[in-house]
Amino acid sequence: MASIPVYRWRLAPPGYATLRQLRAQGLRPGGQDVAAVLERPRKRRGPLVAYLYRIDRAKPVRPMTPARWAALAKANAAQQVCPNCHQDAGYRIPASLGTCVTCAYPEEQCAA
Repeated sequence: MASIPVYRWRLAPPGYATLRQLRAQGLRPGGQDVAAVLERPRKRRGPLVAYLYRIDRAKPVRPMTPARWAALAKANAAQQVCPNCHQDAGYRIPASLGTCVTCAYPEEQCAA
């Protein structure tokens, strides 16, 4: 098995891109394996690592269909319903609280 090339930060040859860079160009990896690794050295810790993909093997991003838009809207709406009081909070329920702010801090709501 051939080893993956490792490049230093900002020294990767043209033709490679990270996932974010591919997405900004309207592309996706399209099932290809990681083509190279980019490393940025840090003091006292391990290097920061970014995985690179070949641009010429990338495929266009799949367009959003009406069914995908509907599924995304349904998922976002489900994350706004409080599991405690079952009301729409009007915002995404924080995972750290697990419930809406009103249910998480009822004593502060009564004082106001």
